[in-house]
Amino acid sequence: MRITDAKVIVCSPGRNFVTLKIITEDGVHGLGDATLNGRELAVASYLTDHVIPLLIGRDARRIEDIWQYLYKGAYWRRGPVTMSAIGAVDTALWDIKGKALNTPVYQLLGGASRDGVLVYGHASGRDVEDTVTAVTEYLRLGYKAIRAQSGIPGLKSTYGVGHGKMPYEPAELDAPPENLWSTELYLNFVPQLFARLRREFGEEVHLLHDAHHRLTPIEAARLGKSLEPYHLFWLEDPVPAELQESFRLIRQLTTTPLAVGEVFNSIYDCQRLIEEQLIDYIRTTVVHAGGISHLRKIASLAEIHHVRTGPHGATDLSPVCMAAALHFDISVHNFGIQEYMRHTDQTNRVFPHAYSFNEGMLHPGDKPGLGVDIDESLAAQYPYRRAYLPVNRNLDGTMHSW
Repeated sequence: MRITDAKVIVCSPGRNFVTLKIITEDGVHGLGDATLNGRELAVASYLTDHVIPLLIGRDARRIEDIWQYLYKGAYWRRGPVTMSAIGAVDTALWDIKGKALNTPVYQLLGGASRDGVLVYGHASGRDVEDTVTAVTEYLRLGYKAIRAQSGIPGLKSTYGVGHGKMPYEPAELDAPPENLWSTELYLNFVPQLFARLRREFGEEVHLLHDAHHRLTPIEAARLGKSLEPYHLFWLEDPVPAELQESFRLIRQLTTTPLAVGEVFNSIYDCQRLIEEQLIDYIRTTVVHAGGISHLRKIASLAEIHHVRTGPHGATDLSPVCMAAALHFDISVHNFGIQEYMRHTDQTNRVFPHAYSFNEGMLHPGDKPGLGVDIDESLAAQYPYRRAYLPVNRNLDGTMHSW
């Protein structure tokens, strides 16, 4: 089952996506997501110029060997561009193997460990009352877990707060916008938001919150402590995680569950966090952490240290990645929750898929492979448009941690 061709498809049906398509001599093709938000063309070039020439003629069934070849065969290892490219190849090969064996990928991963995948949606608003309205809508749609964000009084704009109704896209065209930030205003406001949400919705709904890496360890500890009465499902990305040891201080001072990892690229980025049980959920993704093969290894390390998975699932991951994540989620024993930002109708038409939502759960479906495809002629109608996530500055003009 030799690989005879591969190509990269870049399109923008509502936002930019990079998709790798690998084709075998048997006529079977597989898809992998290679989207790296704000740096999409870097991964497209890495694949086209450096990886695809190495794939031609290889046996598509040798998934682990090809993964190791692409990782260890390159002198320059890791990093988001390299690992996103490897992740795309790995995902496409799993897709091919599932199709060749006429079975969904999750059956190749040991079968289902659960009947469905618990997901959470994004509820946000300009202020507390807007966020209450958004949470109400998500509950009406059947969600059992909801991430709540709100505009902060005194700040003109806040990342993570959508503009208008669902779904929303946080990346913006052309040069990245610059938002002003105040940690003091944020820390004073967030407990008020969750006090209001618990009064309104009671104790049953799972509530989550994302701090977007903006705090120092002691600030994060203060936030976690102040949110304990509202028993969040998790507090996400409280601090920049380059310094894994910083989570020790947070862990010592709060019992609010901690989640991190959407920007991690490999098991080495989270090894200490997992082994020292400094987090409760690891949020690495199929695309950015080297594909299904590497994500399974992270999950195995996490399982023996009582850490659950909670993969990133924003709109910067295409339906190809969402499908792959769901096959992983439904199979892995220590799964916790899956982020689910719904894509636009444009995106769903370009990427028809078998996964479905029902009563707060997603299921990958039972089509062979990943159960997702790409309409290339339709994709061609949506050319690439440069876009970036916003950057943050403190009120005094200095750059703030993302």
